[in-house]
Amino acid sequence: MPVYSEKVMEHFMNPRNVGEIEDADGIGEVGNPVCGDMMSFYIKVDDNHLSDVKFKTFGCGAAIAVSSIVSEMAIGKTLEEARKITPALVAAELEGLPKNKYHCSNLGAQALNKAIDDYLKKQGKKVKNKKRREKDERE
Repeated sequence: MPVYSEKVMEHFMNPRNVGEIEDADGIGEVGNPVCGDMMSFYIKVDDNHLSDVKFKTFGCGAAIAVSSIVSEMAIGKTLEEARKITPALVAAELEGLPKNKYHCSNLGAQALNKAIDDYLKKQGKKVKNKKRREKDERE
C-alpha cells in the first residue's frame, strides 16, 4: 500500500481548480489505460499568461493530487514557464510520490502541455514537438 505525503493527501482530499472552462483557449486530454487514470486540462490565456487552469480527472488519489498541484503551479505563469513544469517538479512539489504512482506526475505535465499545444494551434502558431522543446531548454 503506497504511503502518501501530507501534501498529496491534502490535494486529494481538497483538490484545487476542479472543473471545466466553458470557453477554454486550450484543452489537453491524456489517459493511461493501464491504470485507468484520465485527465483533462482546460486553460485560459491572457497576454501569454495562464490566467486560469481547471481540470477534470478520473483516477486514483495520486492522479487527483497531481492534477490539483499542476493547476496551481501553472496559473499565472507564461506559456514558456508552464512548459517547464516537469514530472520531477510535480513530484517534488507534492513532497514525493510512491514509485508505482510516479506515472501520474507524467500525465499531469503531459495534459498541461497538450492544452498549451491546443491553444497554440488555435492561434495558428507552430507547435514544437516534445523532443525539440527539450533540446531548446537544454541550449
